[in-house]
Amino acid sequence: MSVEPPKQDGSPGWLESLYREKAAGLILYGRALGLSHQESEDVLQETFLALLDISERPTNPNGYCLKAFRNRAINYRRGLWRRITRELAAQAWFETDDTQDVDEKAVMITLATLPCDQREAIVLKIWHSYTFEEIGEIAGISPNTAAGRYRYGLEKLRNALKKGHYANNDRFGEALALLDTQRSIRQD
Repeated sequence: MSVEPPKQDGSPGWLESLYREKAAGLILYGRALGLSHQESEDVLQETFLALLDISERPTNPNGYCLKAFRNRAINYRRGLWRRITRELAAQAWFETDDTQDVDEKAVMITLATLPCDQREAIVLKIWHSYTFEEIGEIAGISPNTAAGRYRYGLEKLRNALKKGHYANNDRFGEALALLDTQRSIRQD
């Protein structure tokens, strides 16, 4: 591990930078793992509190942070009462507001219907720009399995969106075009 000296006030500067860069994405990742927004925020706080306790900066802080967040999120989900609450609130996995357009809501609702492992692969690939190898390391699976989850998830997402009434909406074509672009990138 490489060590970064602490700031003059005693706080680790790398951790503050990491928080500013990754907090919003980690909350989205928590949502993809099946946590509510509030649960994702709790896990985010627990993760960064734990990172404050380490004495040295990890060699790969981004990967270390994401893996720590994922492990805490999985442990958080294991609680019986939390699981019951989450199942009752499953329809609100991806909260929407009035500022979102119809297309964005449709994609979010459809994404929420995917199996957790496929949703996780899609979020990490598209919103976090991780490679399949990195996704595999984070999830504890092979890169081929990560790619398969991503591919199957995108296919389910594409088919569900095409079957819905959204397929006739011209603006919704942009979302489908993005999925088709992801398919062509994958096949190259």
